[in-house]
Amino acid sequence: MNPADSPRPSLICGVDEVGRGPLAGPVVAAAVILDPARPVAGLDDSKKLTEKRREALFEQIRECALAWSLGRAEVEEIDRLNILQASLLAMRRAVEGLSLAPDHALIDGNRVPEGLACPTTAIVGGDGSEPAIAAASILAKVTRDREMVALDARYPGYGLAGHKGYPTRKHLEALRELGASPIHRRSFGPVRRILNGS
Repeated sequence: MNPADSPRPSLICGVDEVGRGPLAGPVVAAAVILDPARPVAGLDDSKKLTEKRREALFEQIRECALAWSLGRAEVEEIDRLNILQASLLAMRRAVEGLSLAPDHALIDGNRVPEGLACPTTAIVGGDGSEPAIAAASILAKVTRDREMVALDARYPGYGLAGHKGYPTRKHLEALRELGASPIHRRSFGPVRRILNGS
């Protein structure tokens, strides 16, 4: 048998998103196809890792993966579609942006994006059990966290660099004092109530 005719190993991509809960900023998703010949040690749910460890793994994943891609949904899309649909849109964009077409996509959670060209499987808690999903969660979180630090400089006073847009007490107090910025999600209850003066 000619080696060129031998079956190609399946390309499995892991997909995860971050940023559903915050009151500000985009949803960011990542899709990663890991290289079995270049494993990345220490992959886990990004929330369980220290910032320093996430940053180190971020670089290793991008260097060692067969392919990786980021997708996002902006605040305007979140407000128009709702947060679930915007998250699924970001995940679909991440998969479609891969330089290699995956044979199968493993999606963290209980819903899968519609319209993908490959079969999909939803895995609840997949970022803690599937290395490719864990890798995607790390790429997505580091990317979004970095962006929120940059947005903190553009929209000072809200503390975005610290809480990354999540509804902490400090963030809610700043919202009441400063009002909503252009990157706040107006469809979210706390922002809407503050804009309505309630």
